[in-house]
Parts: sequence; structure tokens; C-alpha cells
Amino acid sequence: MIYVGSWIRCLREINDRMIECKSARQIERMREAGKIVAGALLLAKKLAKIGVTTEFLDGELDKYVRQHNGRAIFKGYMGYPKSICTSINEEVVHGIPGPRRLNEGDILSIDVGVEYKRYVADAAVTIPIARISPEAERILTVCEEALNRVIRNIRSGTKLSEVAGWIQQYVESNGYSVIRDYTGHGIGRDMHEDPQVPNYVSESLLARDVTLLAGTTLAIEPMICEGSADTEVLDNKWTVVTKDRKLSAHFEHTIVITDEGCEVLTRE
Repeated sequence: MIYVGSWIRCLREINDRMIECKSARQIERMREAGKIVAGALLLAKKLAKIGVTTEFLDGELDKYVRQHNGRAIFKGYMGYPKSICTSINEEVVHGIPGPRRLNEGDILSIDVGVEYKRYVADAAVTIPIARISPEAERILTVCEEALNRVIRNIRSGTKLSEVAGWIQQYVESNGYSVIRDYTGHGIGRDMHEDPQVPNYVSESLLARDVTLLAGTTLAIEPMICEGSADTEVLDNKWTVVTKDRKLSAHFEHTIVITDEGCEVLTRE
């Protein structure tokens, strides 16, 4: 598989934003980071059971990352206190692990970011706890499929607005709302790089649209909810919840765009 700028650093300036086309060596580092992320999320699926605390999950996944020579990059990021994010039910993103125990019927979003040899990968999954309601099952299915539609269709030459449109159209056609206050993002040496990757099409996006080229690495992460897309942040200054307290789901993968499609760097 050949990437643009396979052996040199390639920076493209688009509308005052610098988007880096990663080299083969950089992508290999991100691939290794992605393997650690994938392994940590697989472990989370095994450990997330009735009665388990989110703090326990944080400790076990942090241990896993360290054992595989990675670093949990969330910890300390802008003051964030834990190694992973654990968001339950109406919590959209950035939930802080703590003493809360998981109950049957909960849906738990776990977000993991890992730095390996100075490169980063990031992914999230929403996990059903034991038996969940048909409504909860459906929102998980739709959110994951929204992500998979991007993975199946994106390739060199795709516009950023197309990515946003694929997610928005599929989610809204199934009766859900797309969270608008938070987006996916470029990723590489830093957890958040250009471009931002919104999950809906806006006039501002169309005015500053970007053509994505091979070697671009992105964290694609649809966040959807049952009711209104409005959100608020809890008093802990981190946990984002749906304002109407209806269910939310979140799935994410780090990908690298190729001429033929994309490679998912955080797949199990």
C-alpha cells in the first residue's frame, strides 16, 4: 500500500490549517499504538460486567497499556485525571472513571487513547452491560454502522463534507440526532490535529471544505443521541451529557486514508 509522501513529511496548508500526510514510518508507529488501543478495548469488553466499577476498568486498562509499552495519553491532558473515559447511558463523552458500579441495562462508552513512540491512536466503543433494552440495542447498532459507512467509503479524494454527510444522513434517517458540540479530529504526533471532523454538514464546513489525501490520519467518531442534540457539561467540568438525559452512543476508530480506501489502525 503506497501513501502520499511515503518517505518524507508532507504538510499541506489548506485554509490556514496544516494537514500532515504521514510517512510509512509514522503510520507504522501509529499502527503499533492502534494495536494497543484495540487490545485495551477488547479487554474492556471482557471486564465490563454487572457490579464492576468504572475506576476498576480505568486501572486495568492503564495497566494493560503500560505492559505493552504505551502511555495512556488522556491522563493529565488539560488536567483530565484518569487514563480512559467512561460514559454511561446519557453521558456522551469524557465521563470520569470512579466508584460508580455498572448495572444491567447500562450502555458504557469507553474511549482509549495511547501514545507509542511519540505517536497516538484513539478509539471508542459502546458496550452493552448484560441484557439491554431494544431501544439501547438499536442506538448502538446505528452509531456503529454510521462509523462503518465512513470506513467502507472513504478514500483519497474524499471531501471532509462527504464524511460528515454520510454520518448525518444515516443517523438522522434512523431517527436519531448527531451531537454537534464535539467532533472527530486529525491525529498523529498529537492527539488532536487538523482537520476537525464534524459529524454533520454545516455552512462553515462547506466554506472551508478539505479534500482528504492518502496518508491523512483521522479519528472518526460519530456521537449520537435519542432526543435533542443539545448537551451540557456536569459540575466536574468534564462529563458531557445529553441535556434531555436521553441515551447516547459513541464509536470511534483511528484510520489512515489510502488510494484504495482506508486502513483501520485500531481494529481488533
